[in-house]
Amino acid sequence: MAVVPVAGSRAAGRGVRRSTRRAVPCSAAVTTTEPPASDEAARTRAIGLGYGVAAYVTWGILPLYFKLLREVPALQTLAHRIVWATVLLAAVITWRRSWRSGYDDVRRAGAWRFIPTTVLLSCNWLVYIWSVNSGRVLEASLGYFVTPLVNVGLGVWLLHERLSRTAGIAVAIAAVGVAVLVIGTGTLPWIPFALAGSFGTYGLLRKRIAVAPVPALLVETALMVPLAAGYLLGRPAEAAAFGVTPQIDGLLLASGAVTAFPLIWFGHAARRVQLTTLGVLQYLSPSMSFVMAVTLFGEPFGLWHAIAFGLIWTSLAVFGLDAARRR
Repeated sequence: MAVVPVAGSRAAGRGVRRSTRRAVPCSAAVTTTEPPASDEAARTRAIGLGYGVAAYVTWGILPLYFKLLREVPALQTLAHRIVWATVLLAAVITWRRSWRSGYDDVRRAGAWRFIPTTVLLSCNWLVYIWSVNSGRVLEASLGYFVTPLVNVGLGVWLLHERLSRTAGIAVAIAAVGVAVLVIGTGTLPWIPFALAGSFGTYGLLRKRIAVAPVPALLVETALMVPLAAGYLLGRPAEAAAFGVTPQIDGLLLASGAVTAFPLIWFGHAARRVQLTTLGVLQYLSPSMSFVMAVTLFGEPFGLWHAIAFGLIWTSLAVFGLDAARRR
């Protein structure tokens, strides 16, 4: 190790007397001003948390957005969402200059593998838009509350994953909650089943396709564009929603942004925060939808709803604690 002497040699005609003082390592003599690595990691987590909150809050307020389009048929809203999301995603990839890498990833993965995910995603979007326009936001929020438990069930059923005893109890509690809702209201809540089933299966299939979120979503929306554009162009002029009022036109054009940007923000969050953090944040959007359904939209929330939601929230708490303990 190099050293810095504290007392130098001295020669004065009578010979050289060697210094006997201790040498100090250079590392001790130099003061670093670089910030600790922990500060940089904390800053990265904070940025990721901000992106995650932005994504889930945007998804949480989507009922307000679609309520403004309640006069537009759900199929028209879906078609515009597909077309304008495709345009915006293509612009994002152009700005990032990632056409080549995205194309290579899709070619390696196999474009045909996006066909089932495209069908599932379009069905999920259509059911959600219809549920909001039909005044059934409460049922839609229930669907996204139980989606994590559906993911567990799909993993056990299709991937033969082992389910812990605690997680099994959580799934059983949620099943009781749904049964209470069916018996108490006398109707089968098909909207939660459709949303949770389609999105859970979509996530399972997408997990097996090694393509980044933005180019993957572009492929899925692009596959839907021919049908969406054909539907819009084939409608009579008097039945078209676009071009009626500037407000409706602006909202339909914005459907691309409310589709693409939350996904991009979520991608940034997923790279910066722990999965446990994302696991907590995922309940932010259905919670916001639940509150809006009861307080703003005046949807009925009786005793049976309270019992059912209470059981489902209990199951989610049990499931979350079990997952945190295992990590």
